[in-house]
Amino acid sequence: MSTALITGASAGLGASFAQELAKRQTDLVLVARSQDKLQQLAQDLQATYGIQVEVIPQDLTEPDAASKVFERINQKNITIDLLINNAGFGDYGVFSQSSRQKQLKMIQLNILALVDLTHHFLPQMQQRGSGSIINVSSISGFQPLPYLSIYSSTKAFIISFSEALWAENQHTGVKILAACPGPTETSFFAAANFDQSAPESLKQQKTDSPEVVVQEILKALDADDCTVVTGRWQNHLLVNLSRLLPRKTLVQIVEQQFRPQK
Repeated sequence: MSTALITGASAGLGASFAQELAKRQTDLVLVARSQDKLQQLAQDLQATYGIQVEVIPQDLTEPDAASKVFERINQKNITIDLLINNAGFGDYGVFSQSSRQKQLKMIQLNILALVDLTHHFLPQMQQRGSGSIINVSSISGFQPLPYLSIYSSTKAFIISFSEALWAENQHTGVKILAACPGPTETSFFAAANFDQSAPESLKQQKTDSPEVVVQEILKALDADDCTVVTGRWQNHLLVNLSRLLPRKTLVQIVEQQFRPQK
């Protein structure tokens, strides 16, 4: 039986990944800050599907957090066959007026923890000649997003990083996938402070269910794609706008759409 490590596993896409993989009889290692939520999820999945679930409460914005997770897994002699770097968050607002600490934590979680975990587990997969890594990006990684400037930049990094690793690993037996969902039914928008001053058009945009998004991502992984854009057709249109419009024009249009209400 294979084992998957999922970060940000206590809710949203992470919990949906856990649910879907448990159905497929995959053992799990769940990582998130909330120990209570992780333990409840683990108990439910073990009882329902008869799989093994390990829980690692860990704030991945802390220094050396990825190394602590890696050491814990090695101590338990667990082999990770699938790494899902899902943990991340955004912050909506004018960059110069945003919390400096929150922006740096976002970079730490969305980029540094993802890179560190990948660097820990990828060599082991290469040595075995098998394994998979899913790095959760976003359609926001395909163009700059004013008022989500750090978030969209971290997601752009994830796409570029993952596609490069996919190319490096074509002949190693290891699959790498950049997963790029559009708006999804999770707590992302509330956590990113959209409710306070975002335009109504953003608050009311249609969202995809996390269950459908996860299934599309896993299907793309099976096909050994390097990148997948999930969800409705509008998502596929949005990621290609940078090919159709001058970048200056595109970012001006996006700024108007995302400009906070006064």
